Amino acid sequence: MLPTQVPTVDVSSLPADAVLLDVREDEEWAAGHIAGAVHVPMMQLPQRLQYEPGPVTPEKPIVVVCKMGGRSAQVTAWLRHQGYDAVNLAGGMLAWDFAGRAMETDDGRPARVV
Repeated sequence: MLPTQVPTVDVSSLPADAVLLDVREDEEWAAGHIAGAVHVPMMQLPQRLQYEPGPVTPEKPIVVVCKMGGRSAQVTAWLRHQGYDAVNLAGGMLAWDFAGRAMETDDGRPARVV
């Protein structure tokens, strides 16, 4: 499955029970993220899933998020190949921000997408 062929979901149609998996780099996450999202940078994901999967399991629906949707599409394709119920967030964090959805930071500064 090519990343351009992965299933996507719009910001307005997120499944209520989905795990939001943010695969951006640490500095992107620190600038602003979705409350309650799980942060695992893309390149760390295979190892984290093997040793510390947390809430990211094949039994739960997963919405994968990055800045624009490219990296998350790659991760979504990989997760689906591994047997996970994963979809890509169309437009990524830019779409989330454009839709006026809330973001937070861990240090209390105003959240932004970088």
